[in-house]
Amino acid sequence: MTPAVVLLSGGLDSATTLAIAQKDGYACHCLSIDYGQRHRAELEAAARVATSLGAVEHRVMTLDLTAIGGSALTDASIAVPVDGLQSGIPVTYVPARNTIFLSLALAFAEVRGATDIFFGANAVDYSGYPDCRPEFMQAFEALANLATRAADDGRKLTLHTPIITLSKADIIRRGRDLGVDYAATVSCYQATADGAACGQCDSCRLRRAGFEAAGVADPTHYVA
Repeated sequence: MTPAVVLLSGGLDSATTLAIAQKDGYACHCLSIDYGQRHRAELEAAARVATSLGAVEHRVMTLDLTAIGGSALTDASIAVPVDGLQSGIPVTYVPARNTIFLSLALAFAEVRGATDIFFGANAVDYSGYPDCRPEFMQAFEALANLATRAADDGRKLTLHTPIITLSKADIIRRGRDLGVDYAATVSCYQATADGAACGQCDSCRLRRAGFEAAGVADPTHYVA
């Protein structure tokens, strides 16, 4: 089987992306990043998802982005918004996070001899993050094919973003058809230690609306 690196956060989008990569016949090497986010519940979810979908391996890399801060996800003094989706870039944006994560995935892919990276970025039902845009993904793929030994050896890297133009409802339907257990995933920005979702942050609102629009029962465990 052809090896591929899959960035796996433990959330709904990355779980669906992993299922797509598995269906396409890749041997999936999953990479999750413990970057100092507000909770570890999503990392535990990533481990569950990787196992349930049959990944070849699941590696967690530690990277302390709290040293930079600047986001509600990496600075406890900045509150996570719970008043509904607003226009503009929200305070839950983590500066350069996707650039950093994709760079780590690129390094991991070189070591594993993989020329394919799968990333669950979405530019439809997203929260205003500039590093989820298709233009950014295209630019990073171009960078990857200039900046690595693999590229210098003629091995072209492909960055796959299979859900980038899908609505949240379409992502959920696709994942359901591929057997994703969404009860195992955690999307909440401020989940409890056991993975219960707040139901009020932007990510929870988008997730809940997606299940409603898809006509699929929402298996999310919300805080009572």
